[in-house]
Formats: sequence, structure tokens, C-alpha cells
Amino acid sequence: MAKFLINKNVLILHFTVLIWGFTGVLGELISISALHLVWYRVLIAALSLFIYFIFLGKSLHVSRQHLVQFLIVGGVVGLHWVLFFHAIKISTVSVTLVTLSSVTLFTSILEPIVNKKKIALSDVGVGLIIVFGIYLIFKFEFQYLWGIICGLSCALCASIFSIMNARMVKKTSPTVITFYEMLGAFLWISLFMLFMGGFSDKMWLHGSDWTYLLLLGVLCTAFAYVLGVAVMKELSAFTVALTTNMEPVYGIILAVLIFGHKETMSFGFYLGALIVLGAVFLYPYVKTRIENKERRLINRKLH
Repeated sequence: MAKFLINKNVLILHFTVLIWGFTGVLGELISISALHLVWYRVLIAALSLFIYFIFLGKSLHVSRQHLVQFLIVGGVVGLHWVLFFHAIKISTVSVTLVTLSSVTLFTSILEPIVNKKKIALSDVGVGLIIVFGIYLIFKFEFQYLWGIICGLSCALCASIFSIMNARMVKKTSPTVITFYEMLGAFLWISLFMLFMGGFSDKMWLHGSDWTYLLLLGVLCTAFAYVLGVAVMKELSAFTVALTTNMEPVYGIILAVLIFGHKETMSFGFYLGALIVLGAVFLYPYVKTRIENKERRLINRKLH
């Protein structure tokens, strides 16, 4: 019975990661700019989560200090998504998803610095492999230079808010954090649009934009997050990390199926992508092996 539950949760997690991979496709399909797209996305996500809390009768109360932290991190989340969708619009879904995988590289450097720990040699090794893969993509897909730069900047933002969330989730419910971060992203983007004249007729939605945005805000953001949190309570961190690394793979497959030749790249891109994704995919496995070996050595010394 326990084995069945684990397999069921793994399937649910893969489905969740597939939904996350679909966000890139939706970003390409929606006609408005990246800034306006994210404004709608975080508004819909925040409203969806608010309804979720009301429906379940859960409290949204947090301290003033935590509220400020969540809203600030929400600004980083908003910037991350603006860069992500802008990268898609000026390059391709495939280029953006592969460069986004460099979040592992940034996290391997930033997390030890933030937590005041020593940088692991295994993390540095994986980081160097990812740098080489991204170098190949730069070399063979130079026409997408700004898309690659936006993708890397997007990954840096993802690394920052992931590290901050990992610290904050120890004291507050992850769903509460998400609601306030969506609210924070909405407020920061609204302020930026207010001062930069972003509230204009350019943000009007056309045709199927409403459908795609509802899918993005409700299914790919609010629903997928709640679903992901639910199964993560039953699965090991290793399984979650390994499965989450499938997001760019699923995203690229969906983009090729939907957009066809537009997503066709050079041999150099696929070689670079294979190196990056291979390093990211194997990273949790290698790290777990090293940590288990170190743990056994410590146990032997103690005994």
C-alpha cells in the first residue's frame, strides 16, 4: 500500500512538473508583453489562492516583519517571471528553458554564502559543466544573445527567491508564503507600470489570451503549487529534486510539438542543452552519493 502511494505521488509530481513546463508554451501563445502577462498572472494566482484560503477557512495572518519579507521576495519572483517570458518572446521556449536550468549553478554559489557554509567541490564541478554547456549555446545560437542573457538573469532571480523561501518556510506555511509573494509581485509590478506608463491599451487582451491567462494563473501557478506542496510531504527531497529537473525537458518537448520548426535549433544548441540538462539531472544523485559516503565515514569514526 505504501509503495502504491509513493508511486501515485511520483506520478502526481511528474504531472505537476509537466504543468510547470507548459508555462513557457503559454508565454509564447499569449499576445501581450511579458510585463503585462506577469501582471495578469500574479493577479489571477493571488485571487485563486485567496479563494482557496477562504474556502478552507484558513488564516492568512502573519507578523509585520514576515509580511515585509514576503512582499520583497515577491518582487524578485515577479522580476523572475518578467525576465522568463521576455526571454521566450525574444528567443524561443527551448533556449529560455535550458538557460533557466543554470539556477543550479547560481544556487551552488549563493546558498553557501547566504548560510555561511563552505562551498562544496561537487557543486563547483557541476557548476563548471553547466557553464561549458551554456558557452556552447552562446556560441551556436548567438542570434538569441539577449534571450540567453534574460534567461540567465531569470535563473539568478529564481536562485535568490528559492534560497530565501527555504529559510522562510521553516516558520510559515508555504501556501501562505506563496499568496503574499504573488501579492508582492502584483504590487511591485503595478508600481513599475504606474511610473513607466505601463497601464495602456497595449495590455488589453485579445481572442484566446483570456483562456491562456486563466490556465497560466489558475492551473500552472495556484493549482500546480498546491498540488506540488501536497506530494512533497510524502516524497524524499532527492525524488523531488530529480523529478523537478524534468521541467525543461517536458517544456522543450511540448514546445516542439506545438510550435514545430520554430523550436528547431542547431546541433551546437542540442549538445550544450544535453550537457546542461545532464549535469542538472545527475546533480541530486551525485550529491546524495557523496553525502551518504561522508555520513558513513563519520559513523565509522564515531564507532
